[in-house]
Amino acid sequence: MFYYDWTMLLVIPGLLLGMWAQHKVNAAFEKYQQVRAENGTTAHDVARTLLSQNGCGDVSIEAVAGNLTDHYDPRSNILRLSGSVIGSSSVAAIGVAAHECGHAMQQHEGYSMLRLRSALVPVVNIGSHLYFPIFLIGLVLSWEPLVGVGIACFALTLLFSLVTLPVEFNASSRAISALRSGGYLSEQELQGAQAVLDAAALTYVASAVSSLLQLVRLLLIARRRDD
Repeated sequence: MFYYDWTMLLVIPGLLLGMWAQHKVNAAFEKYQQVRAENGTTAHDVARTLLSQNGCGDVSIEAVAGNLTDHYDPRSNILRLSGSVIGSSSVAAIGVAAHECGHAMQQHEGYSMLRLRSALVPVVNIGSHLYFPIFLIGLVLSWEPLVGVGIACFALTLLFSLVTLPVEFNASSRAISALRSGGYLSEQELQGAQAVLDAAALTYVASAVSSLLQLVRLLLIARRRDD
């Protein structure tokens, strides 16, 4: 079958990049989780203050299970921090919490790329589940329009990954700026927080690269079947 051919090689760089990026973020978080911020403030308290100071006082903060599962949910207006972050006063935890506050700030200000990403979520969820069966049926039936629909559905995944990049980078920029202006971390500590956030950003870059390579693979398969 087509999915055992040489185009599978295109998937490997994306997988390796993803594994490397995940290793980097885990290593950076573990390193700076051991560095306690001089002011001793917990990530929860920093987040609460940053939210209040930036017009997001109505955002709730909750604990969430898992490791590095921290996220801001714009639908429920809740910032969820993992157990290793919420009560920690480490440089890593404060950086992660501030990053999630950055997303809440984006929501409050109506940041266009965040709105676009949120609008894409339901469409991408459908497309990511349906693209392969649609693409496969199109190949089996030799029906080019259906193959095109499958590719278009997957292309939405790539679009989502690309839109996510500026959203994440912007949230990190907001986080570092807020931590610096508020004096929550020293300049040396800020470098550690930045290292954690930069490593986390690599996971999104890896996701975009992986999606791009998979899209190229689908296009190559479709083109070969047309020849």
